[in-house]
Amino acid sequence: MQNLSSILVTAYAKAPQGTSMYEVYKHAGIVLEIDKETHKIIDAEFTFVTRLAQDFFKRMLVGFDLTSDIDELLSRVEEHYVTPSTGSVIVAIKSAQKRYLEKIKQ
Repeated sequence: MQNLSSILVTAYAKAPQGTSMYEVYKHAGIVLEIDKETHKIIDAEFTFVTRLAQDFFKRMLVGFDLTSDIDELLSRVEEHYVTPSTGSVIVAIKSAQKRYLEKIKQ
């Protein structure tokens, strides 16, 4: 069995009604792969409908240290990701960080 040096963390938030995300998924979901030593996001996926949104979002998150102040990342999202689902994305990111921090404290 392969020795893993990363952790997969997921989180969800309700998608805003009237958006394609809501119509397809009902929830905004985030999946983060995090390096256990550096705590940096090494891969990210979100329940976006388009590949462009997936790729753009991934570029915004990869490299961020989840033990750092999340406000820096949230400001980046608010500045560069201007959509009806921005609030849901932010809630999911906060939830993922909280879940990760709880896990590494164990």
